[in-house]
Amino acid sequence: MVVCGLGGLGWRIVEQLHRRDVPVVVVDDTHAAARTERTLAAWGVPLLTADASLPGTLEAVGLAGARAVVCVEGGDAGELRNLHIALHVRDRRPDVRVVTALGNAAIGRAVAADPGPGAVLDVAALVTPALVEACLQSPVHALEIGGQRFVAVATTAPAPASLRELYGDLAPLAVTGGSPSSTRVCPGRDERVDAGDLVTVLGDDPEIAAAGIDTTAPVPGRRRETTRRGGGYDPDAARGSAGPLARALAAVLAVGRESDRGLRWAIAALAGLLLLSTAVIAVGYRYPDGARMSLVDALYFTVEAVATVGFGDYSFAGQSPWLRVWAIFLMLAGVAATAIPIAFFTDMLISRRLSATAGRRAASASVGHVVIVGLGAVGVSVMEALVARGRDVVVVEADPGNRHLPRARALRVPVVFGDATTPTVLGDARVPRAAAVAVLTSDDMANIETGLAVRDLLDPAAAAPVVLRLFDRELARTVARRFGFDTVRSIAELAAPWFVGAALGLDVLGTFPVHGQAFLLGRLRVERGSALDGLAMRDLSARTRVVALRRVTDPRGRAPLEHPPRRDTRFTAGDEAFLVGPDSELLEVLGHSRASGPPEGPTQAPAALRPGTR
Repeated sequence: MVVCGLGGLGWRIVEQLHRRDVPVVVVDDTHAAARTERTLAAWGVPLLTADASLPGTLEAVGLAGARAVVCVEGGDAGELRNLHIALHVRDRRPDVRVVTALGNAAIGRAVAADPGPGAVLDVAALVTPALVEACLQSPVHALEIGGQRFVAVATTAPAPASLRELYGDLAPLAVTGGSPSSTRVCPGRDERVDAGDLVTVLGDDPEIAAAGIDTTAPVPGRRRETTRRGGGYDPDAARGSAGPLARALAAVLAVGRESDRGLRWAIAALAGLLLLSTAVIAVGYRYPDGARMSLVDALYFTVEAVATVGFGDYSFAGQSPWLRVWAIFLMLAGVAATAIPIAFFTDMLISRRLSATAGRRAASASVGHVVIVGLGAVGVSVMEALVARGRDVVVVEADPGNRHLPRARALRVPVVFGDATTPTVLGDARVPRAAAVAVLTSDDMANIETGLAVRDLLDPAAAAPVVLRLFDRELARTVARRFGFDTVRSIAELAAPWFVGAALGLDVLGTFPVHGQAFLLGRLRVERGSALDGLAMRDLSARTRVVALRRVTDPRGRAPLEHPPRRDTRFTAGDEAFLVGPDSELLEVLGHSRASGPPEGPTQAPAALRPGTR
């Protein structure tokens, strides 16, 4: 395997591949290479400190005999470099498996359309479900297994008993007693639990309902429908290659979308006054010779009176008393009808220019909402997922030029600009009244500092979760333990199993947290002659759980899904099994589903890249 990029995600991928005795070569030219060189040498993993996108670099690490290339470059130009590397590998080795991280949906689809083996993975999309569930404190993780809906749900044991007595045939995934360190992973159904123990079980909806487990989560209060919210006007929408008329029309429509309801009513009142006065003057005004005024002249005279210009070319002095009374009303009403729209329009322009003020105003009545700090790729993905679930969201963002702002405006999500570590900005986002706060910037230190600032503002009795996004797994665990955060999620830990599974050609279908550990849902097809062929399910790793099994397809059609399979059932070549377990154990089991054979490509790195060399 060739891994390009040694950031948090790349390091975790290399670690998991090394634990499975998969030969790995790392290519990286950042400071992460120097920091981890000694550890890689101890593992026997060669490192080439070079730019993998430059010609000749991948050839130097043995691309000709590589089994797979994993592209997880980081930094501002990371996605461009990943794209460059993936296209280069496809050009040189169409048969090699290419796994690349790309967040751009359009480019990702184009790369994935290539018929060669591999996968295009969006890290933000992979980690969003776990972050959303942490924000909503949802005890339910929905999974699709063999076309059927299953759920993993956390519940509390009602009484001392065995898991079988409490939950029947539901698959127990984990049990936690008085402390998190007492967690037992994939226990047997005959294991006993105490009242109050946290138990996570997996089954389909009818089984969960039959066990009397509640799968609903409380929905926080929402804003009133009349609350003012962020506008959807994008100043860039009126620019581009369209003609002047189209751009002008787009600008007018955009201003109309963003304008306040009061401004629209004021403009409508002014237009109605102009039309009514034009009709009245056209009917009642008489020239000295008795002729009536034309509609154009009547409109001109009306605008002249409303604007209080008074050029002197028309006068009400010689008209009938009722028309002079109308003129008095027209002048007074005209002053109000013009002053109010101007005031609203000026307010809108100032609010548009001072977008921070607009965000604070839009968020001012928020209650029971979710605050997202940081509108990067992960932040905007979590924002869209929460809005899709019907939750109110307020975003705190430091950069007024953030490229994801149009997506927030399109969803009418208020954005408060400022430093999220300051109480003033957090107060403007109504953090003390929030149902949850997700700190999702790309800076680990900023996330920790913001998390501590948020916790200081929250009422301890409210139990609102503070979700921190951190890259490094060990740092995430240390911060959770030392600072008392219950919902710290490591991006690398959540995403790495997908990349490892794709690089090994395994089917990873999902990842979700269970009692603080990353669990995977995987699918395997048992190959003839593999380590699983003929193995009884009870002889699998004790920390994995076979949720469902589909037997070999017979001539009459596809076999039904067996759930739950019996422990003494033996795997047969061609069987399709769905398994759940901690990421390390499950990837190991998935790897055993492959038949042993001659190694793919060289098992040794080129001489220039033997362990300990650069």
